[in-house]
Amino acid sequence: MFSGFELTTIQTSRGPIRLRKGGEGPPVLLLHGHPRTHMTWGQVAERLAPSLTVICPDLPGFGKSYIPSDAPDSQHSSKREKAAVLVELMGRLGYDRFSVVGHDRGSYPAFRMAMDRPEIIEKLIVVDCLPILEHLERADWKFARDWYHWFFFAQPEKPERAILADPVAWYGLTADVMGSDAYEDMLRAIRNPKVVHGMVEDYRAGVRIDHHHDREDRDAGKKVQCPTLCLWSTRDDLEQIYGNPLAIWRNWAIDVQGFGIDSGHHVAEENPEALASVILTFLQ
Repeated sequence: MFSGFELTTIQTSRGPIRLRKGGEGPPVLLLHGHPRTHMTWGQVAERLAPSLTVICPDLPGFGKSYIPSDAPDSQHSSKREKAAVLVELMGRLGYDRFSVVGHDRGSYPAFRMAMDRPEIIEKLIVVDCLPILEHLERADWKFARDWYHWFFFAQPEKPERAILADPVAWYGLTADVMGSDAYEDMLRAIRNPKVVHGMVEDYRAGVRIDHHHDREDRDAGKKVQCPTLCLWSTRDDLEQIYGNPLAIWRNWAIDVQGFGIDSGHHVAEENPEALASVILTFLQ
């Protein structure tokens, strides 16, 4: 995977960010989810590279990027702060305007970029997510049953202990779909106590501070200004829990379209051809 891509680390004002960069054409930033690293995008990135310049970083708190410092409200793991440092990263790479694709936890800083810096984001693609405020306000017994980890990860110390007792068993992941390179990279991450803490803090920030930022924007009538594409995996449970995700995203973006893709949750690994095709069509 990532044939022809450069692996590098860029120093930002918050700390180092590891990334891969390759391809030719307009820039697009791909942001991964939990507990993945940038390696999850390999099969998609290679398909995009002939038409786009593709930048795939490890999110702050994940992989080999910097671990945000702790704060009582987890502000340094907030999606607003992560969005700001990723915008800084793109500026250091020479891009003052770009498109962004986020999956799972990576969708939240992608969404926050589009809300906070509309002059920078050309187009936004979110995959398998809703704004954090929507998740929390719509939480019911189905959410508690299937997404209980949101509230478990919000607790102090215990989530890290549970994960680190047996990280492979906790996540239940194998190399057969994601590929051996991505799997080994993820194993190194989930066995590192500092990374596990950084990934869990990403969830703590959601219930401590991120939803306040969403609510402030909603109360102010603020919406994403750029063209937005909402995608979801039809063999995951987003649609089953919330109904049509597109109907919810229409409350947050002025120009949004969307549909489901035949895949389980990790669509970049399970159906990279379809996802890459959709991204190319929307961005071009």
